[in-house]
Amino acid sequence: MEELENKGQEKVQSEHDNEQDRQEIFSKTVRAGKRTYFFDVKSTRAGEYYLTITESKRRFNNDQGKFFYEKHKLFLYKEDFEKFADGLSTTIEFIQTGKEPEEPVQETLNEKNPHLDVEFEDLGTETSDSEDTENQD
Repeated sequence: MEELENKGQEKVQSEHDNEQDRQEIFSKTVRAGKRTYFFDVKSTRAGEYYLTITESKRRFNNDQGKFFYEKHKLFLYKEDFEKFADGLSTTIEFIQTGKEPEEPVQETLNEKNPHLDVEFEDLGTETSDSEDTENQD
C-alpha cells in the first residue's frame, strides 16, 4: 500500500517538475497601483513559446472578511505577436495623442488587393438583358 502511495507521489512530483520547467522560462512582474501584471513566457509540449499576461487585483470579500486576488489571464501565441503588438501600440498612441493613426495604404500600383478588385460589368449586362426582355413584351 505504501509503495502505491510513493509511486503516486513520484508521478505527481514528476508532473509538477515538468510543469515547473515549462513555467520558469521567463517572468516579468509589473506593479501598477492596485494592480499587478505578470508577463510569463511558457512553452508548449512541442517546445513553442507563448505568453501569458495575468492581471491581478487585491479584493476584499465582505462575507468572509478576507482579502483575495481576482485574476484575469490572456494567452498570446507567437503567430499573433505582431498583430497584437501593432494593435496595442496603435491603441496606446490614440490614448496618448487623442488622434486616430492613419491606416497604412495596402494597395500599391504593382500589387492588387483581391478584395478591392470588383468588376461591375456583369451586373450591367444582366440589367440590360432583363430590360431588353421587358421592353420586348
